[in-house]
This record gives sequence, C-alpha cells and structure tokens, in this order.
Amino acid sequence: MKVFIVHAHPERRSLNGALTDIAVDTLTGAGHEVRVSDLYAMRWKTTVDAADFGPAASDPLDTVRDSGRAYESGALTEDIRAEQEKLRWADTVILQFPLWWYTMPAILKGWVDRVFTHGFGYGVGQHDATRYGDRFGEGALQGRRAMLSLTVGGPASHYSDRGINGPIDDLLYPIQHGILYHPGMRVLPPFVLYRAGRLSPEAFADAAERWRKRLLSLEETEPVPYRTQNGGDYEIPAARLREGLEAPGRSGFALHVAE
Repeated sequence: MKVFIVHAHPERRSLNGALTDIAVDTLTGAGHEVRVSDLYAMRWKTTVDAADFGPAASDPLDTVRDSGRAYESGALTEDIRAEQEKLRWADTVILQFPLWWYTMPAILKGWVDRVFTHGFGYGVGQHDATRYGDRFGEGALQGRRAMLSLTVGGPASHYSDRGINGPIDDLLYPIQHGILYHPGMRVLPPFVLYRAGRLSPEAFADAAERWRKRLLSLEETEPVPYRTQNGGDYEIPAARLREGLEAPGRSGFALHVAE
C-alpha cells in the first residue's frame, strides 16, 4: 500500500503523535510506503484567499471559479499542489486528529478547504437533469480508501445512541461522507480512542496493539457501505433518497448507508 497520513495535533509528543508514529512504524515494517503531512510542523496556512490562486485571481474573489481555474492551469500555490500530489500518490489516506468541539481541528479543516479545490475535490463531471456530477462514490479520488483515526476526551457512553454528545457515527458523518466519500474515496470504519487524557500505561498498550491490528488489516477491511449518488438510489437532480429504500427504524444520516 501507499499510505498518506495527515497528522493534526500541535504537540508531536501527544497521544495523536504516538498513534502516527505507531502507524508509520507498523506500515513501513510490513513493507508499505508511507508519507506524512504534519500540519502544525509544516505551519500549514489554514485560510483560503486570493494568494492561493495566483495573479489571475478575480476581484472580487470567486473561490469556486478561481480555484478551478488555478487547478486546471497549474497556478495553485506550491503547498496546495504538493498535498494534491500526495493524495494522487496514495491508495490509502488516514486523517489523524483529536476531536475538538465535536469536529476536526481548524488546521485540518483548513487543509481540506485549500487542498480540495474545484476540479479536484468537487465540481467534477457533468451536471444536468440526469447526473449531478461525479461525487459521493465517484470523483477525482475514486479508487482510494480513507480512514479517520481520532482521540476523544470523553468515554464511549457519551458518544453512543443515547449519549449526550450524540452517536460518534453521526458526529463523524460530515467528515466521512461529506469530505472523504464526496470525491470518491471508500471510507473505512474509524479508529476511535476514548478517554484520551486518562489512559493508563496498560490502557495505552492495549490501544496501541488494537491500532497495529487495524493498520495491518486495512487491505481486508470492508468500507462503510454508503450509497452512491449515481447508482440509482437517489432522485436526480434533487439528490433525494428514493422512497422505500430505507431500512425499518432508520432515519437521519443512517438513511445513506445501504444494507
């Protein structure tokens, strides 16, 4: 495998740093190729602005049109082009981050905002009455797998079906479905490490072993069976799930996971 890890934690000696180190050691030890983007170490610029799109950027700025033009013409800044090349190179992508305020750190969202440009992350394919673009199962990153590895401060019960924070699958849906699946990557079930700030040495050793096993089984892991947009389950161009396809008792985000 060719594995690209995007690491987003300000302290390299943190639990997230340890998980990234374990991933690099485990995967390279098994003969896989690994590249890492440590966003804080790279001092990644988080905000989209006209400078991302070269001297031909419009005024007022049109981020969709300008990012698409810059992508097609090769005018995107070097840092953006480098990250896009890593995504093209990889067959497996891992996002490693702490869950902060129910989502990814701002620096990782800024990486998505700047790297997933029009023509690369979205806006691909024809858009008409029969097909609303190549997205949600198709797109520029089709054929790749992606997985979230994250640390969470609270216990698992807080993120369960009746947990006060909501089910973890619902909290991660905008990232897994809206960011990773949207441009075509198949999304593997996440690796979630709860009570991250209170792990005993014994609990960490157990978590590290579980993480190694997950890493070594990536090629055999079945992805989350999200429905493809253009596979017939959705009305186009409304992009609304057809009646009668949902499983009994399912609602919300779970509607978009096939049986």
